[in-house]
Formats: sequence, C-alpha cells, structure tokens
Amino acid sequence: MWKDRCPRLLNRAARLIDKDTRMVLQMGDLIQGDCGSGEVHKKMLSDVMNRFKQELGGLPFVTVVGNHDIRGVDALEAYHSFMPSRMSEELGKSISKTTFAFNVGDDAFIVIDFNNPDDEEIDRLLDETKGARHTFVMTHGPVLPPDISSCRWFFHGGASEANTQARLHFRQAFAKRNAIVLCGHTHYTDFKDWWGDGGRITQMTMSSVWTTEEQKQYVVRSEGAENYGMLRKKMVEKPNSNLKDESALFDEYRPGIRQHINSRSQGSYKLNVSKKHVSIDFYGGDSEEVSHTFVIR
Repeated sequence: MWKDRCPRLLNRAARLIDKDTRMVLQMGDLIQGDCGSGEVHKKMLSDVMNRFKQELGGLPFVTVVGNHDIRGVDALEAYHSFMPSRMSEELGKSISKTTFAFNVGDDAFIVIDFNNPDDEEIDRLLDETKGARHTFVMTHGPVLPPDISSCRWFFHGGASEANTQARLHFRQAFAKRNAIVLCGHTHYTDFKDWWGDGGRITQMTMSSVWTTEEQKQYVVRSEGAENYGMLRKKMVEKPNSNLKDESALFDEYRPGIRQHINSRSQGSYKLNVSKKHVSIDFYGGDSEEVSHTFVIR
C-alpha cells in the first residue's frame, strides 16, 4: 500500500485541485506513529506535512489529531508541541491547542481532538462561531456511532455516565447547528444523515487507507436506516465472538437516521461548498471519474 497505492492516490488527489480550491483537509492518522522517540516523531510529522504541501500545490493543509498521531514513545508530547505551531502557519492565525476553529468565508470549521476532548473549549468555539452559514466539525473518530466491531470508539462514546452526559450534550449542540461532521478512523466510506435533538447531524466518514486494489471500486455493503447496526450485530452473532451486544446504542440512533450508506471503498474526497449546496465527490483509489457524490445539503 505505502509503496504503490498511496503515491497513486496522492497524485490523484492533487489533480482534484482547481482554481476554486481553498485548502486541503486531512482527517487524522497523518502518520503511523511508533517512531521510538519524540524527536523522530516530530520529524516524521514535519516530513509528511511538507510532502503533502509539495504534492498538493502549497495550499493550506489542515489536519486533526488521530490515534496513530500520538502513538509511541513521547508521541503525545511531540504532537502537542509541534502541530499547533504548524497549524498556526497553515491558517495564518494563532493556534495553541489541538482543538481549534477557523473560518472559510461564512462557514465555520471546528477541529476537535478526539483522543483528549477539551469539552470547555469545544463549547467556547461553538459559541464563538455562532451565526456561521455551515458548521463543519472535523474529528478523527465519528460523532455518530460507527457500525464496526469497536462501535464505542466515537466522540464521547464510552458507556460511563460521564461520557453519556457529554455525548448527549454535544449531540444536541451539534444538531442545533445542523453540523456537518467530517471524520475518518474506521477505514470505511460511510455516510449518515441523522435528525434529532431539534436539528440534524450529517456525517461523512472517509478513508484513504487504500488497503487492496479492489477497494478502488465503490461497492455499497450496507444501506438504509433499517440496516444501521446490522453489520456489527452479525459480528456479535458469530460463533466464539467475544463482542458485547450494543444493539441498544444503535436502537437509540436508528429512528433519526434518514440516510445510511456504508462501503469499504477507499480513496480521496472533494468537498464542494456553494451558496445553495454542499456535496462531497468520492474518488475510489486513483479513479479518474467520480465514484459517487454524497449530497450533504
């Protein structure tokens, strides 16, 4: 994957850039981690940032912290000392934390550290960006539960009472803003449109971990609200499975699901924002043609 398919995918993504492209967004796990030391970790982050900048025409490059980005010896400290400063350079404004916000025209982007949520800061940024036309939430892990074995690995997805309270608080806060969530982590292309809590959360989960050549093809493996959570349910029901039944979690969200599409396809994505519409074009692998367009707004 690293030697052949990743360079092909990056080259394809670079050719999606046109005169209207404002910036490049990356959904975390920028590096593999496990570098052995903090200094090597920072060098790897710097090298990858510079490689992306070179390949992608020098556009502002915004990344959100993923679990691999802080994995390894002194990795957490290395990331936190390196990336806010680098994001300040990319955005032309002072960034001091791994949770931050910026604007593109009338739209607000709130970048969340999924690994170590700073709830007070997120609330502050939501208040600071009130009145935005569209609110984009960038987070490595999803906000809506993913239909995977580790389904609790989403924003405040732990089963504790404290996590549940925080999850419901931000679910309502995001819904009231009709938030558009951009995330990664699961290695799937997954689209959900959930209505509830007085509003709407539309979530696009993206993956550029192009594991096999076949995953260049856009093939839907689960679709429709009635099938949300069924992939994991099948895993639970397999002989000798040690997975906990989490049906209640999916049952909680299923009534609000208007759209649910899950595919194992991987590639690159182009976010299109106009005065009337928001959409995301998905290009499987290094496909020359759009594999599928997801209508967001």
